[in-house]
Parts: sequence; structure tokens; C-alpha cells
Amino acid sequence: MKKDMTELPPDVQAQLRALEALPDDQIDTTDVPEILDWSDARRGVFYRPVKKQITIRLDADIVAWFKAHAPGGRGYQTDINGALREHVHRASRSPE
Repeated sequence: MKKDMTELPPDVQAQLRALEALPDDQIDTTDVPEILDWSDARRGVFYRPVKKQITIRLDADIVAWFKAHAPGGRGYQTDINGALREHVHRASRSPE
């Protein structure tokens, strides 16, 4: 659960506000190593979208296609969700 800033001590709140007010180029990050190799990075480790269980009727051939293209027939629902998300993203960007 994300902590509310009011739960922090006043001195820490003041430090965070001062840091927030600084432009990025004035923040000293020399003690933080720069990561150049992201080959072992994993997506979605910390963010988990809220899932809503629903009942939906899809054409049998669509479900069969997703199941056939999922490794071992597993994860096809995630693939369908991804296809829907991609459609929503594309539709949101295109002018109507």
C-alpha cells in the first residue's frame, strides 16, 4: 500500500518538497550507478493492473486460434487481453 506523505515526519516531507522543486539537472545522482545493460530487465514486476472477472462470448474460432498460438495452450486469455489493449491503444491514437 502506498504511504500518504502526511505519514512521514515533517523534516522528511520538507526534504522531499525541496527535492521536488529542483530541476532535474540540479539533482545529484552521482551515487546512483547508471544502468546501461537492460537485457535482464523484466516488465510488469511491480505493476499489476486490476483485473475484472467477466463473462464474455467470443467466436469459437477466435478462442481456438489464441489457444493454438499460446505455448501449451496456456496464457491465451492474457494474449486476448493484450490484443484488446493494443486495439484500444491504436483506436485512442487515431483521429475519427
